[in-house]
Amino acid sequence: MLTQGALGQEHPELWDCTTCLTCRSRCPRGVKLVDLIIGLRGHVLETGRIPPTIRDALENVYKHGNPWGRPKAKRAEWAEAQRIKRLGGEVKADNILFTCCASAYDSRGQQAATALAKTLERLGVDFGILGEAEACCGNEAYNMGEQGLFELLSERNVNQLNRFEGATIITTSPHCYNAFKNRYKGLRLPAQHYTQLLASLVDQGRLKPSRRVEAVATYHDPCYLGRHNGIFDEPRKVIESIPGLKLVEMERARRRSLCCEGGGGRMWHEGPPGSRLSEQRILEALDAGASILVVTCPFCVSTLEDAVKTLGKEEELKVMDLAELLLQAL
Repeated sequence: MLTQGALGQEHPELWDCTTCLTCRSRCPRGVKLVDLIIGLRGHVLETGRIPPTIRDALENVYKHGNPWGRPKAKRAEWAEAQRIKRLGGEVKADNILFTCCASAYDSRGQQAATALAKTLERLGVDFGILGEAEACCGNEAYNMGEQGLFELLSERNVNQLNRFEGATIITTSPHCYNAFKNRYKGLRLPAQHYTQLLASLVDQGRLKPSRRVEAVATYHDPCYLGRHNGIFDEPRKVIESIPGLKLVEMERARRRSLCCEGGGGRMWHEGPPGSRLSEQRILEALDAGASILVVTCPFCVSTLEDAVKTLGKEEELKVMDLAELLLQAL
């Protein structure tokens, strides 16, 4: 049993949970273990005995609006070369591209966000970004037990987003999508993950990739897109629309997908020693015969690409965000 003296830094396994929801999908009683862990983390936060990296990430979110502590003024710097529409005042759009902290500040996430923006432009999708008016969605702050910070962030974002009545929020991250769909209160705008938008464009006949991509690809289901929100078919529909590309499935796919270990605050906390789940996932992709591992989450891009390098498999497998792959085929 966990006691007050055993929590926090004295009981590090409390922070090993990635909130991937595998436990609930396997528990015959449907026990909400993730909610219990988040509650325990909240208690630990009140005592102050938390891992330093978790503490620093939460402080950065509070002070700067992102876990990396980067300046708010640089949140839209990734989009400057494309001259993407900045929303505000009289400037509106049908869609608000909510780029999340990883897409806005992480260099690898920026590449994927840029590819998505270029893809949407080529498809004639009317969209814009909030720029520095956008703040962290707070999903991982919530998962780390910081309920008060989550409420502050959600209120700030709701006030910004609700100004654009009639627009749809398009997220680059499943974690942002989950926050908007399941955790925000008072948000009047509908939210979609970008794969849902692209799949609808395939159905409408507006998205018809013309360039062949001669390769074998497999798709990694992100936990917060798949198990948490049941979005499995839409990304696969987009992948299958690319001519020449063969889609194969890993042994653990859809609801059985293996977590990349990036969620639940683990992006800012070193996990237990030993083999990483992300490394196991790379081996599973190779076992399936794939040369491209397609992902649709900025956390997954980072963790899985790092795992490819750690295993020395750069010549055998390439990790690509779906938007990057799709852009090659347009």
